[in-house]
Amino acid sequence: MSSDGVGEVWTIVVAGGTGRRFGGLKQYELLSGRSVLERSVDRAREASAGVVVVLPPHDAGAPGTVAGGSTRSESVRNGLAAVPESATIVLVHDAARPFASAGLYARVIAAVRAGAAGAIPGVAVTDTIKVVETVDGVRTVVDTPDRSTLVAVQTPQGFEAAALRSAHAAGGEGTDDASLVEAAGGRIVVVEGEVMNRKITHTEDLEWARQYAKVVG
Repeated sequence: MSSDGVGEVWTIVVAGGTGRRFGGLKQYELLSGRSVLERSVDRAREASAGVVVVLPPHDAGAPGTVAGGSTRSESVRNGLAAVPESATIVLVHDAARPFASAGLYARVIAAVRAGAAGAIPGVAVTDTIKVVETVDGVRTVVDTPDRSTLVAVQTPQGFEAAALRSAHAAGGEGTDDASLVEAAGGRIVVVEGEVMNRKITHTEDLEWARQYAKVVG
């Protein structure tokens, strides 16, 4: 639990998705006897003074839970509304990443405490990335970014509570919260991510997670 005189940390665990890409509610799938959601929430509780869990509307209602919205950003805003004003740092974590380590949480929190508006875990991009546009009906390469400047971004992402609340106040949409804080002028820093902090998106990701859970317990 993180409430040590240098800032109270709360975490929003986002699990409000309907699983359209996955084909079901992946947050409830079991990994060695514990659900994907349980694993993510338990880790968040170890690092936080409190946790708000965003669930599908029909599952919300218990203490510490709120109903998700129609978009990810709306779901985060619903969770943020339940975070107390005493929180000085707010983390946002996708429940679909059940293997984020305690060390990863610590790195994110430390970077925000050091003065960043936000901190995000990133891992190096190993594939060549192409920027494409549709030209005359054909997908055409228009740029090849230098992959040394690219990172694949993970959660938990951490923010100064005031910066995150301000960024969400306008009701904007983004694929992650860092993009909203960045658009509002906040400085976002990158900390070392973890290869095993893999997101469960497709059924093959779940099969990997089940095998990995047997190793880590």
